[in-house]
Amino acid sequence: MTKKNKVVSADVARMAGVSRTTVSLVLNNVPGTHISETTRQRVLKAARELDYYPHAAARSLARRRSGNIGVVLCQSADRLFADVFLMEVLHGIHSVIRPQGFHILLEAIEDVTAPDAYFGLVQSHQIDGLIVSGPRSDDLLLPRIQKKGFPVVLEGQLPSSNLPQVDVDNVGGARSAVEHLLSLGHRRIAFISNGPLIYTASGDRLRGYQAALTAAGLDYDESLVRYGAFSRASGHEAMQSLLALPERPTAVFVASDVVAFGALTALREDGVHVPNEMAIVGFDDVRMAAYVTPPLSSIRLPARKLGQTAAELLLRLIRGEEVEQGTTLLDTELIVRESSGVERGANTDGQMSMVNG
Repeated sequence: MTKKNKVVSADVARMAGVSRTTVSLVLNNVPGTHISETTRQRVLKAARELDYYPHAAARSLARRRSGNIGVVLCQSADRLFADVFLMEVLHGIHSVIRPQGFHILLEAIEDVTAPDAYFGLVQSHQIDGLIVSGPRSDDLLLPRIQKKGFPVVLEGQLPSSNLPQVDVDNVGGARSAVEHLLSLGHRRIAFISNGPLIYTASGDRLRGYQAALTAAGLDYDESLVRYGAFSRASGHEAMQSLLALPERPTAVFVASDVVAFGALTALREDGVHVPNEMAIVGFDDVRMAAYVTPPLSSIRLPARKLGQTAAELLLRLIRGEEVEQGTTLLDTELIVRESSGVERGANTDGQMSMVNG
């Protein structure tokens, strides 16, 4: 039995009547070439008939690209596996870059103040562009990377940076959550953050909480504020602390569903009925929010769209296209369920919604 010879680019070049260089430029879709459409189609036809595909390493060399997109999560790896919202964001990124032949290199970096935290990704040419998820105001590397002109998009806001940024309206979403509780007659409303205020999203959600209270003519009471750490345990601890107050709040806005799940556990352990004795609203509207007891009212974020939009912007930067500076803000939506004490609407899934923005 005769062993079939491996098809190489020279075979495609012979069939198409062009040089091997032309074959490489066409099949690797190298930008800036001046190859006619007729020639390009002839090369593609020959490659199809010969069942020829360029090797991945050859594609990278021809394009001078690694074929990888870096995604830096400014958090510990534990949060990645615990936070369903982040997985949805990653799914959105993947859905955009994969059809374009890119892969994700994921780095979870808890200490972004370290001088080499994730700079090696850029220096070593392992990636063609970078998405920084959950940027922190104390990040020392972003200005250095920006100075190099490397393609970077922020998934989150950083007012001190003029890099392209994609985020949700954290202030508006938080404000609508608190306004919902105010509309139910609550006046002593506590706040539990999603994480430390060094994260811009955490600070924005606190500002939304404050803005709603101010608009309602209520004073901001710092004794009703607690800080989560992106985990159920932190929500549990924060709620226990609020329950120990001489005068308990009647409602709590928790700026993360994952943190809110821990808060619900603390309420159940203390025998506090939700929502009759304590109303609660979360943030993110992860899938589990509809299935906890009682179902959690929450601010829905377009997690997948957030990832898709960031990836689309980054691909444009990699291709050398002009991208406007500034922030792309995506709308949030209030999803009302039993935990806030409102009678469920007539929708088949037992929820009502209000668009913010």
